[in-house]
Amino acid sequence: MLEDDFTHVLRKALVGNGLAPTEAAEAAGLEETDVLSLLRGRFSKEVAEKLAPALGLRASAFASHPEFVPAAFDLPWIERIVLPFGQDHVNVWLVRHGRAALLIDAGYAAADLLRALERRGVHLPGKVFITHSHRDHTGGVQKLVAAGVSVFSADIPDALPMKPGECTFSHALTVGAVDLSGHAVPALGFQIDGLGVPVLAVGDAVFAGSIGGCPTPGIYQKALANIHAVLDPMPDETVLLTGHGPGTTLGEERAHNPFL
Repeated sequence: MLEDDFTHVLRKALVGNGLAPTEAAEAAGLEETDVLSLLRGRFSKEVAEKLAPALGLRASAFASHPEFVPAAFDLPWIERIVLPFGQDHVNVWLVRHGRAALLIDAGYAAADLLRALERRGVHLPGKVFITHSHRDHTGGVQKLVAAGVSVFSADIPDALPMKPGECTFSHALTVGAVDLSGHAVPALGFQIDGLGVPVLAVGDAVFAGSIGGCPTPGIYQKALANIHAVLDPMPDETVLLTGHGPGTTLGEERAHNPFL
């Protein structure tokens, strides 16, 4: 199940473009009721196709968004751990390869994270990489730091600072940081090399079929610029480890994500 349905995509695009529904409708040659109906969950492919260009969305992807289900990728060394966050959920990704055991993000509650790791036979990961400082991704940080685990982040107190362009090593794996600021500022993506296929942990910058929400048009444009700067040079087979919802691949997102 996707993190964002078509109504979330529409809301994020309206806020990002600084448009009210009536303004978006006028720009697209639609009635305001058409846009409001879409916002209320009544999907129309015809309306979506007409509205998308006014919002800078790819029309074909927006018009087919309700049908999009990213294909599962079978990588035995990567496991998605879904942890509770109130009534919602958040992803933690466990990467095990040879002697390396890495963790992407730390969930909302430390106890939930540690129990999930114990069930998988992992007492403590070797290194942890935090994409951004929102509370649903950082709940286990203090416990991990107190246990002596190396936690890397752009801006979390007690974590080891990491900046875009820097990298660190864990046995045969290399983890490099890239700038995905937008939904959160700062925010890092982590490119993991040594797994046989390109892997990029994107946090909440990109979801399957969507992107993380941005509160202002300026931040929205910053987010899109950073996403394109990081993703455009990467091949379609790149695996994207998302902060919420299913993981995906860059090829899938190029075909089906309205924001890309």
